[in-house]
Amino acid sequence: MSVFTCWPPDITTEQLDQLTLLAASFALSHSCLYLPPVSPDKPPPSIPESAIHAPFSLLPAPIPRHLFAQSLTLQHAYNTLYARVALDTAFLDQVMGPGGVADVDEFTRELWSAWKSLRDQGIPPPLHLGLFRSDYLLHQPAANDPIALKQVEFNTISASFGGLSQKVAEMHRYLVESTGYFSISPLLSSENLPPNDNLNGLAKGLAEAHRAYGVSNAQVLFVIQPNERNVFDQRLLEYQLFESFRICVTRRTFAELGITASISPSRALLITPVSPGLNTTPVEISVVYYRAGYTPTDYASSADYATRALLERSRAVQCPSLALQLAGGKKVQEVLTRPGILERFLSPSEGATAMRESWMRMWGLDDGTEEAVKRAEELVLKPQREGGGNNIYRDKIPALIAQLPHRDRAAWVAMELISPPRHTGAHLVRYGVGRVSARVVSELGVFGWALFGEGRELKEEQAGWLVRTKAEDVDEGGVAAGFSVLDSVLLVD
Repeated sequence: MSVFTCWPPDITTEQLDQLTLLAASFALSHSCLYLPPVSPDKPPPSIPESAIHAPFSLLPAPIPRHLFAQSLTLQHAYNTLYARVALDTAFLDQVMGPGGVADVDEFTRELWSAWKSLRDQGIPPPLHLGLFRSDYLLHQPAANDPIALKQVEFNTISASFGGLSQKVAEMHRYLVESTGYFSISPLLSSENLPPNDNLNGLAKGLAEAHRAYGVSNAQVLFVIQPNERNVFDQRLLEYQLFESFRICVTRRTFAELGITASISPSRALLITPVSPGLNTTPVEISVVYYRAGYTPTDYASSADYATRALLERSRAVQCPSLALQLAGGKKVQEVLTRPGILERFLSPSEGATAMRESWMRMWGLDDGTEEAVKRAEELVLKPQREGGGNNIYRDKIPALIAQLPHRDRAAWVAMELISPPRHTGAHLVRYGVGRVSARVVSELGVFGWALFGEGRELKEEQAGWLVRTKAEDVDEGGVAAGFSVLDSVLLVD
């Protein structure tokens, strides 16, 4: 019998209660935290007064050992691929510019227009840093089929939960070593829990970019959303950057940058304090790291788009640059699946064959909608958006296509649904809800970083992993959007 259909092992309520107590205490003690929910009648305080633990699974998720190893190896190929795509201006113009997605998607048009304007002005392209995450599901269409690894998407901007997912992996290791999970399964042993050092891996990427910038006392800028509840995930990375590399961080929203950011004659990006009472000395920025800017709602007005362009006009390393953000678009992912396109960027010896094997079939709705309507129950439609909650699934597809203007079809990509192993269970813990037992699906994400630029040798590394687990009947997968809980890997053979 498959480990997936008999997971989790039998466990008593008393044992679950004890594990929940230990896990929640560990999470609260090790900064696996969110800020509490807010409401219109109760805005967040300017200084945090309390925190809640992030949602988590009590037991790690079974992942076949050979597929986990495959995902780590693939990350090097993906780092290389997206670095090369971001440097291919003609390709990105064709796919994401006029005549492509920019014609039908306003957000893409704003980003592409900003990038094109900088090129037209002769602004030298920045050094690019990608902090990436490639997301996968296990694929098993029928119970007797071998399990394969299939990619959901590739993230080039604001790939979050590196910090909190490391803490959940540490929590599961603590539960294994402190309780043995009450001997409910021989699989729950330390040798089946792979190490996870996301924070050091991601911080190393930022530190390499800082070093390449060449000003030792410069700081890294985190561009953030206002009233960010996932602040502790960001702070953990900030503190790792300081503790390991003695690099400090400045945090600003787009609105704050609109009044505090400027560029010197040498194109240094300078940030002044939000309040003159704090300091009057501008801080030079080595790396601009976007934890905002991936969705249209992050740009409240044209002034915010102008601020984004201002940051990219500087010589600070961009993480990601406008080009690299565009390279992460769903349409680019679809175009790369077409015959011969991937091989323009990556050879079989660099991983192109294995990468293709990790893809589901995809096509643009501008190539026709008849198949998408006919096979709706087997598909997901994806717009050019990040952040969760944007996709259209199964029976909702025909209605969307029926009301979608013909010219807008180019903004949508159809993808065959991945079929994860069914009937896997988990015990999920969420603040305000408590512990819930459910049938679940787990999504594996692998982090990596790449530092590159025109005429510069690529530096890249794999940088850790995460697992997000959601109820089997939930299509979307974002933790911050409220669909999933954080989890970790249990290697199985």
